Amino acid sequence: MKVIVHVDGGARGNPGPAAAACVISSPDGELLGEHAELLGRASNNVAEYRALLLGLARARDLGASEVEVVGDSELIAKQVQGIYKVKHAAMRPLYLEAMEALRGFERWSIRTVPRAQNADADGLVNAALDQAAAAGTL
Repeated sequence: MKVIVHVDGGARGNPGPAAAACVISSPDGELLGEHAELLGRASNNVAEYRALLLGLARARDLGASEVEVVGDSELIAKQVQGIYKVKHAAMRPLYLEAMEALRGFERWSIRTVPRAQNADADGLVNAALDQAAAAGTL
């Protein structure tokens, strides 16, 4: 089974309060799941990797054998594709965890889109951060 996994992570401040989210759908657009989690204090790039890991875990939970990951982070996509090196030491464990998770699928791809085309995942990140701020838990 193939799924499309839209991922987004964000931090308010860099680093700052952060969240990760994913929206999973079938290739024909049927919504299969939406997930968001607060990360505490993290950088934008850490939040983006956490979103990727969240999306891959949820896709695996659904029984997916193929994933098409869509996000708006060029850095994460190009590191996963092997185009960019992972230079920041703190990012390396997240990168390695993501590569291990991707090996669990028969096929995978990752690509970037403009933020406007990733609006659902971006909205989940902002809603999680807004809700935590309103509750005073940030």
